[in-house]
Amino acid sequence: MYQSGCPAAVLLLVAGAVLALSGHCVARSDAPRGVALGFVFDPKAQCETRCAHGGICIRNNTCLCSRGYEGESCQLATCYPKCKNGGVCLRPGKCRCQPGYGGRYCQKVTCDGGCWNGGECSAVNGVPRCICPSSWTGSRCQEALCPQGCRNKGVCVAPGICSCLDGWLGGACHTAVCAVPCQNGGKCISPGKCRCRPPYSGARCEEKNKTY
Repeated sequence: MYQSGCPAAVLLLVAGAVLALSGHCVARSDAPRGVALGFVFDPKAQCETRCAHGGICIRNNTCLCSRGYEGESCQLATCYPKCKNGGVCLRPGKCRCQPGYGGRYCQKVTCDGGCWNGGECSAVNGVPRCICPSSWTGSRCQEALCPQGCRNKGVCVAPGICSCLDGWLGGACHTAVCAVPCQNGGKCISPGKCRCRPPYSGARCEEKNKTY
């Protein structure tokens, strides 16, 4: 139901408000938006800058904007809630987010490539980054940590687990392997190489040196 106060006026419904198109008239609306709107509409009004996005010039240089727009000429889109973290409202309800943020209103922090192995994306001094569990590191928490280290060119492939090159064993790839065991108390010091105890020598410490 609309009450114009101007029975002879022609009424126009725009964005929940009723406008009188004949003469100057105060119009009101009891539309479900809540509060009745009152304003003066001048059908001869002119706006130097054309009202954009369906806005209507109701008085000289004064636009009545459609829902979702604001500004002197209705040139600005509005988002509710407002775009967060530096986002820009492109059109009603649609935000363009800054790098590192996402969600309908740019309220979510996003890390490029995501966070792996239980890492969580968080803004640190305004910069999105992955916060990794204690056993992982790297920009995406993609690198496992081996507290014991991986020696002899071994690679840490999971927390505390090294992948060793051929010829090495052990939690830190620190134990050399000789395919043919060292004899006579010799020790394998690198793949296929024995360190012999006197008086033995040879590739496998199999030779006993003569003494005079």
